[in-house]
Amino acid sequence: MTIGSNARKVDRMIILGIDPGLQVCGYAVVKTGSGDDKLIEAGVFRTNSKKELAERLCQIAADITEILEKNKPAIVAIEELYSNYKHPKTAILMGHARGVILQRSAESGAEVRSFAATRIKKSLTGNGRASKEQMQRTIQRVLGLLDRPEPNDVADAIAIALCCANEKRI
Repeated sequence: MTIGSNARKVDRMIILGIDPGLQVCGYAVVKTGSGDDKLIEAGVFRTNSKKELAERLCQIAADITEILEKNKPAIVAIEELYSNYKHPKTAILMGHARGVILQRSAESGAEVRSFAATRIKKSLTGNGRASKEQMQRTIQRVLGLLDRPEPNDVADAIAIALCCANEKRI
């Protein structure tokens, strides 16, 4: 899914990868170019699970807005939701967080792209069912990092941004 069209094919562009979550959201800012990608910033923002849903969503909105304003990405890449039939409430709650992130990203003028988890894994490793450890090792190698990216939320956000960068190069 693509929302907006402000991103143009340029030699260098900033991509913000987001691993959405209601309690913890991972994010990664990647500068991409003709074959070389550089990690600019990565981290997580958290909400207080003891607060009401509306307050938590407001916190996510404020945090994503701060990241968008600071980094001014051309593209925001976000992981699609998947639902485990044993835990449908989790997917619904995650959908609220993802919706806030999508709205703020589109409002910023960035192009918004969504990617399925299997597509992200296949883009980086060639295997749509790659393990978390395999993804972390691939990210470490591709970006020339000294250590594997952690926590998983950060690694996932980096992977999402790199997947988007790979698709932009095609």
